[in-house]
Amino acid sequence: MKIYMAKYGDTLRKISEIYHAEISNLLSLNPHIPNPEMNIAGIKVNIPSPARPIMQKIHVPPCPFDPSSVPAGLEHWIPLASLERMAETDYDVIIVGTGAGGGAVLRRLSEQWRNNGKRIGIIEKGNLLLPTHVRNIPTMNNLRFAEYFRTVSTWIGKSLPEFPGARQLFALGGRTLFWGMSAPRFDASEIADWPVTEKEMDFYYRLAEQIMDVTNGYTKGSTFQEILLKRLQENGFPEAVNVPAPIDLEPTRYGQIHSDPFWSSISTLAYALNRKPFDLAVNARAVEVLVEKEKTVGLKVRSPEKKTYFLRAKTVVLSASTLETPRILLNSGIQGRAIGHFLTNHSFLLSTVKANRKEFPEVLGTLSMMIPQTQERPYQIQMGGPEGYLWYQRYEEKPLLDELHIGISAFGKVESRFENQVTLDPLKRDEYGVPEIQVHFSYSEKDKAIIHQMASALKQVASAMGTPFISRDGQPSICLMPPGSDYHESGTCRMGDDPSTSATNRYGQIHGTFGLYVADNSVLPSIGATNPTLTTVALAVRTADDIIQQLK
Repeated sequence: MKIYMAKYGDTLRKISEIYHAEISNLLSLNPHIPNPEMNIAGIKVNIPSPARPIMQKIHVPPCPFDPSSVPAGLEHWIPLASLERMAETDYDVIIVGTGAGGGAVLRRLSEQWRNNGKRIGIIEKGNLLLPTHVRNIPTMNNLRFAEYFRTVSTWIGKSLPEFPGARQLFALGGRTLFWGMSAPRFDASEIADWPVTEKEMDFYYRLAEQIMDVTNGYTKGSTFQEILLKRLQENGFPEAVNVPAPIDLEPTRYGQIHSDPFWSSISTLAYALNRKPFDLAVNARAVEVLVEKEKTVGLKVRSPEKKTYFLRAKTVVLSASTLETPRILLNSGIQGRAIGHFLTNHSFLLSTVKANRKEFPEVLGTLSMMIPQTQERPYQIQMGGPEGYLWYQRYEEKPLLDELHIGISAFGKVESRFENQVTLDPLKRDEYGVPEIQVHFSYSEKDKAIIHQMASALKQVASAMGTPFISRDGQPSICLMPPGSDYHESGTCRMGDDPSTSATNRYGQIHGTFGLYVADNSVLPSIGATNPTLTTVALAVRTADDIIQQLK
């Protein structure tokens, strides 16, 4: 125990704080001091040992702390810029649209320009909706996925009688927030007439597959997949393979978090954000590209309040979608015989087959396989199941089923024809003053013949797998979805060397307008029967490389 002689102003309370001693202990050791708040100057105080002033025990200086100096912080999960601020900036590149193409251009520019002073801006007509692909969200299952997509997207097909299946989604990340994550390459026969060599496409396909984490291993170890794939390969479909899917299968390790396994454009935005600063504005409607003497100088943009802003840029990249990009170009008075024409998508058949659960081992797994398009086969077939459990959250309980349902879809090649087109409605305008679109679309006789081939092929596939159709009125449940339902629309700003049959050159730059590029599905000269997203990302990276060369 230590004896302390109290000084002027001392109280038992103050001494307890100095020596870090409990006030109750001090009171019990000093019965002559009845009140811990009384002034005890000149009184001897018993202090329990060990007893040293707390500040004497610390030999590290206190950290400076000024609450007023702490930054205000982010308002959202990604930094946003106002249109007011963007209107005061001179940009090297402004990108319109944040889907697969726009995100890929941004990623490549940020990667290659990380150590220079180039300025990049990107705008999105929609708002913040999801920070990742919807399947990365623990509360989502297949039913909720479909319900949510219908809720947040707009069915524009109701006013497009020749393209009734079409839907639009405007949000940061675009339709990549909800896409089906099938990422095969186009067959070599499909790109043989493109203004890009097969060797160059292979280079950019490899980059795109790295960017998107494309893998053939999603269903690895699934006995369901292995058995049915073997049946297909041994019964007339030797080309059948696993579906290449953009899924990061790397586990979290060494402190590196892999929280977004299913790829979306949000992943490319994140990559870019950590390489080079860029300005991002949402709720920003691009209405017109500004051109002076055949050279791009900027973009006219409107806010939800209908206030107009002029964004200055040496280069503008339109990645607004196959329907929206030509709409912006046509509204801007950009000349080009092919702009808006050559609209294509896939003819789209759906069917369902069934399998006996007893034919498969206890550990089932999931099914995701495909029969790709070839030069002789103008269609692609994809199979997924069991129905509802191709993709499922670990929180879901899989029911014990005696009968397994497998969804089989067929995508058919559709001819790229001039008369299939997107035009501006002369009588209707949207809330921003931009003319609404009209879509003129029909299947050719060749397209219809391919649809009949697909129906026959579905029957052959079902037979090869030993999985009978779920019948409807005694007939196989094969149905043709309305045009636009596959969400693979493409071609309205197709690239090529001839301005009379293409809207852009081989790098995606609009013929006759320096600094104006297209980087979305609309730039694809054709899509054959293959899902287009991987190819769009590959070409968008290639377009970014051309922009980098032009702005050296």
